[in-house]
Amino acid sequence: MSREDETIFALRTTANREDQVMDFVTSNAIKKKIEVYSVIKPHGMRGYIFVEAATRTDAEQAAFNIPYARGILPQPVKYSEIEHMLEQVKHDMNIQKSDIVEIISGPFKRENAKVTRIDKTKEEVVVELLEAAVPIPITVKMDAVKVIRRDTDTPETKKEEDSGEEEGL
Repeated sequence: MSREDETIFALRTTANREDQVMDFVTSNAIKKKIEVYSVIKPHGMRGYIFVEAATRTDAEQAAFNIPYARGILPQPVKYSEIEHMLEQVKHDMNIQKSDIVEIISGPFKRENAKVTRIDKTKEEVVVELLEAAVPIPITVKMDAVKVIRRDTDTPETKKEEDSGEEEGL
């Protein structure tokens, strides 16, 4: 375990009082000149904040006599354990022009369409519905579509939906 992994400590707090505890810990660390590098309230996790400090003693001193603070957990927290709560990760969408996509949300949900244009800056795609009699361009968000067939795919790999009827019934 590297030295950086041993400097993050979980501080239990009263639920919904995390912001107040963060303010108290921060002001306490500044006032007493304690080596606390950051105080983090993870998104979607109630009752805990994370204190990054030089040593466990520094973290305990920063949280000492603070209202709504319930104590530091015995084991330090590894950064890899809390990383998903701290960083918003953007996944690059692999959508290309003339892909066949299925719309997975919105008023055209479960409709198949062909991509005619991609705007990566706005994260939007312009599609034309395959079932429509007249092709009308529709702009939807990139995360509202999923690719079901590539233009380079062979016709045998085309995903065809059956009408729900099964043989023998």
